[in-house]
Amino acid sequence: MKKAMFSAVMIGLLNQSCQQEAPKTAEKVAQPTYSANVPEYITTPDVVETSRLGRLDFFDGMPSEETVSKVYDQLDFSRGVETFLNGCPAASIYAFLRGMKEAGMDTFSMGIHEDLLDARSLWLTPNTTVVYCIAEINVKDGPTVMEVPPGVLGPVDDAYFRWVVDVGFTGPDRGQGGKYLFLPPDYKGEIPEGYFVARTKTYRNWLLMRAFVIDGDLKKTAAHIKNHWRLYPLKEANNPRQPHFVDLSGKQYNTVHANDFSFYEELNAVVQYEPADAFNPEHTGLWASVGIKKGQAFSPDERMKKILTEAAAVGNATARALSYRPRSRAPYFYDDRQWYTAFVGGSHEFMDNGEMMLDFRTFMHYMATGITPAMAQSAVGQGSAYAFTPHDSKGKYLDGGKTYSVTLPAPIPAKDFWSFVVYSGQHRGLLETDQRSAGIDSKNPDIKPNADGSYTVYFGPKPPTGKEGNWVQTMPGKSWSVLIRLYGPLEPWFDKTWKPGDIELVE
Repeated sequence: MKKAMFSAVMIGLLNQSCQQEAPKTAEKVAQPTYSANVPEYITTPDVVETSRLGRLDFFDGMPSEETVSKVYDQLDFSRGVETFLNGCPAASIYAFLRGMKEAGMDTFSMGIHEDLLDARSLWLTPNTTVVYCIAEINVKDGPTVMEVPPGVLGPVDDAYFRWVVDVGFTGPDRGQGGKYLFLPPDYKGEIPEGYFVARTKTYRNWLLMRAFVIDGDLKKTAAHIKNHWRLYPLKEANNPRQPHFVDLSGKQYNTVHANDFSFYEELNAVVQYEPADAFNPEHTGLWASVGIKKGQAFSPDERMKKILTEAAAVGNATARALSYRPRSRAPYFYDDRQWYTAFVGGSHEFMDNGEMMLDFRTFMHYMATGITPAMAQSAVGQGSAYAFTPHDSKGKYLDGGKTYSVTLPAPIPAKDFWSFVVYSGQHRGLLETDQRSAGIDSKNPDIKPNADGSYTVYFGPKPPTGKEGNWVQTMPGKSWSVLIRLYGPLEPWFDKTWKPGDIELVE
């Protein structure tokens, strides 16, 4: 009886409670006097399931604390990846200038590979057939003069790898040599006459000058450079300092930027040194969002360092995907070949009808060094043309343990000469082998043409019998890529009536 009475009382209290709460429920769903017709697509559900972040929770559009934490981690991570991809040009220049210092150069030095470059020096996709000359042009303390020898070629790039000016054959001196005056970004003083004047947006700039070998004599070529090249502050124009040369031949030094967390430290060093307005404001804003901010120490906490460490790994993987597996046919020269380029549309600024082609800019600066309009779009019979591939004819990566061949049909459209150079898939510098040149060129006295005038070149760990003069060594267990260069490219290259063969696996 008592149990029945207790149940009745509880039921009554429950009914009373429900009756009291009913008006509140009605108030919640009641339409305001001033109500909008809110489309569902502008609202946020209370629960959103995502493949990347999992469940995201909201109270009437307000993100929960857990959701806020998730999205901020994601934002910092994605900005860290973008900082890697967009910061590549700056980190690459910084690493190159740092490597020059480690090799014994100072601000007013010239480094010369007097005996040509080999795999002991880590550069991004260099050449082994010309004498490289490099220097830093630093205008932080004022205008700087560079005297350029006759008969050279190359660009000056700023601290974000933006082209400043060419010297030599593609520059205003037209290969005759002359004096160049580099002005700081904020320079307002008088400009003396008698100079080729170049303004730069950054303090640190980099010269990549190529000297073509004179009469096959490397010593004669180096002496020619040393007799004519000078670098000094404008204030010393009446009494220039003595030049300082460093022979870089055979030196083990590194000019390649980092692919781990220290990448951000390299980028920070650039931001701290250069003027606050030296770079695109969106880039500096992006970099600041991960802690790289002008005038402030870069000191990420444990959480942020962990995020950036992973972001560098993903940024590196992304740059490698963009470089080794383009996801469109846009960079390919031909529909039926594996050869491609970063200079889509022939723009050294990677522009296309107002669009910055971000992926191709990353590809270029991750894989190579130096930027100039002459690289992106050479004239008939002048400069050089480049085609790159890490793939065989089937689109598979090139394997250093296998043997391949490639045939260049006759006549090869190169007024001066042509070359193949092989590169490491890992560090993108010259492939480390027992073959010093890491490649072959048409000036090699041992290379032999086919009966029809075409040339077949072989790549593999050992040369095919009787083909030693046409062979480029690769290494088992190592991936590789290759660049074909045409020096003085002729019309059949430009109108595509001539095509290099694909790299074929020799079964």
